[in-house]
Amino acid sequence: MVGSWQPALAQIRTASGGEIGFAAMDQYLTAMMDSLKIPGASIAIINNGTIVYERALGLANIDSAKKVDAHTIFEAASMSKPVFAYFVMKMMQDGILKLALDQPVYQYFPYPEIAYDDRYKLITARMLLTHTSGFPNWRENNKLTIKFTPGTQYSYSGEGYEYLVNAVAHLTHTNSPSLDSLFQEEVVKPLGLDHFSYLRNPYLTAHKAYGYYSDSNPPNGRFKPVPIFFGASYGLHTDAHDYAGFLLAIMKEKGLKRPYLDSMLAPRVRMIEDGKPTSMFYGYGFVVDTTEYGVRYQHTGNNGNFTGGFMFFRKQQDGFILLTNGDKGVLLDLKLAHWLTYGTKE
Repeated sequence: MVGSWQPALAQIRTASGGEIGFAAMDQYLTAMMDSLKIPGASIAIINNGTIVYERALGLANIDSAKKVDAHTIFEAASMSKPVFAYFVMKMMQDGILKLALDQPVYQYFPYPEIAYDDRYKLITARMLLTHTSGFPNWRENNKLTIKFTPGTQYSYSGEGYEYLVNAVAHLTHTNSPSLDSLFQEEVVKPLGLDHFSYLRNPYLTAHKAYGYYSDSNPPNGRFKPVPIFFGASYGLHTDAHDYAGFLLAIMKEKGLKRPYLDSMLAPRVRMIEDGKPTSMFYGYGFVVDTTEYGVRYQHTGNNGNFTGGFMFFRKQQDGFILLTNGDKGVLLDLKLAHWLTYGTKE
């Protein structure tokens, strides 16, 4: 990443029209990673449809002093959801997935774990994509429940995406390995991404970073094996360069035709945090909000010791992606999103 092409002026443009020098961004990231105890990070910043700034920072393994480099693989965590939503829309567009978004999903794929509650028969794919299914984020005591009548409100749910991936696999006559193979054919290869997978392969295993928690002293790294099953809501493994390539495909309308892309990115349901409505909306896998500089699309990811986030402006084709192997990457993501939008630090 370091040493890749950089514009002559070495400036990053913010959505507000301001400029940030590469040296200033380098210094800021180093200081924030130190302050937040983030061992390593992979970041790519996009201006006008081009990656203008890339950095591999810090350590992939503290004990061995192995540095993060252009090959280091991170968990995308919940940033897997936008990618899965894109995959679903792409298969629908291409006629591979025969799925009506407003038809109850149980009619495609019965779900015995929740069949005891008849409300589950109300759940549609649209509800699963927009977190309005009534499912909790994750089940408790190994029991899946429904918290409210499906379709009546927003409540973030990884369980919803996992139900949908099971239905998608059933409808496409695949299982976890073959669904990832279909993902490679439908998404990864057409977009020219090198290392972008939900399932374990030799490259991901060889290059994956260790994950760390900031309250561990001395730092206690853990190597988490790449999954052997397709975790739609959390399982994507990649680097910042390839995830930036995915975001660029959306900005440049590559892969998905405009009607499907517009449908995926449309603000569908107002998000709720701490029981209160926010100014943000959720589409299919993407958080949507409006700033004075245009519509902004975002998502964060938090798998505990792998965290981060992304932001982009579709019209301007500006944005960034941040992946870290620490537990405070979301905080850094929010600070970067503010600086790269408004031109001022929080």
